[in-house]
Amino acid sequence: MTNTAVKNFFLSLQNNIVTALEQLDGLAFLTDSWERPEGGGGISRVIEQGGFFERGGVNFSHVMGTNLPPSAAASRPELAGRSWEAMGVSLVLHPRNPYSPTVHMNVRFFSTHAEGQEPVWWFGGGMDLTPYYGFAEDAQHFHQTCKNALTPFGSELYPEFKAWCDNYFYLKHRQEPRGIGGIFFDDFNRLPFEDSYAMVQQVANAFIPAYLPIAERTKNLAYGERERDFQAYRRGRYVEFNLVFDRGTLFGLQSGGRTESILMSMPPSVTWRYNWQPEAGSPEAQLYSDFLIHKDWLA
Repeated sequence: MTNTAVKNFFLSLQNNIVTALEQLDGLAFLTDSWERPEGGGGISRVIEQGGFFERGGVNFSHVMGTNLPPSAAASRPELAGRSWEAMGVSLVLHPRNPYSPTVHMNVRFFSTHAEGQEPVWWFGGGMDLTPYYGFAEDAQHFHQTCKNALTPFGSELYPEFKAWCDNYFYLKHRQEPRGIGGIFFDDFNRLPFEDSYAMVQQVANAFIPAYLPIAERTKNLAYGERERDFQAYRRGRYVEFNLVFDRGTLFGLQSGGRTESILMSMPPSVTWRYNWQPEAGSPEAQLYSDFLIHKDWLA
């Protein structure tokens, strides 16, 4: 297996996901190809003010460099200073309807090289769901689809990656999860290369069956200004996480990546309030009490 084969899969994945999302939305994604002066480039597929998506993007990037950025070397200090190569697909979708959740998915391949030494490689990725108004059946469906993708590679992977997701997508300064989680993994090379690559392919191909049924079920639910206002408030949490904690955002900025593509994940409109609390017993309060908690959704 070569890096070229992985790259071709990621390009095909981007195209397949965009095709499915265009059928859902009714509006075509814009295509923006770019090159990185330090090496590499990518293709950004972006939608704004669509029929369903208020903003979203499905990005492919393939970049390389000669000195591993701090955000990537943090967990592997012995690799600092090596030349590196990173490629992957990353998407964030922000529907307009507050009853339809924001979703994130990312799959990536990373390798480092040093003269006279074997390359060091690993995969990373996952997907997570961020509802504004929670539906238990959506959370169960999303998690079951993630579990089904991982089970052929080991029954221990879903509970491990689910816990990793819960811990990673957690706003420490707010002491609350970003959403209802999903799966997350990084620095993954415990299986042989072919098996690790096959696992990542399964996870990537699970995104559409995990998300589209939820989008289809919720896209026509009626909403008003109250729901939109709460959506804008909760989107602020998304911004806080991406700018403060997200490893991919930090790596992209530190490695001289394309800022427009890196910050594509930001929602189009956001509201912050001072010490706001939802009304007791309200649907907004239910998000906090029943969904923004660490929970086994498949129990």
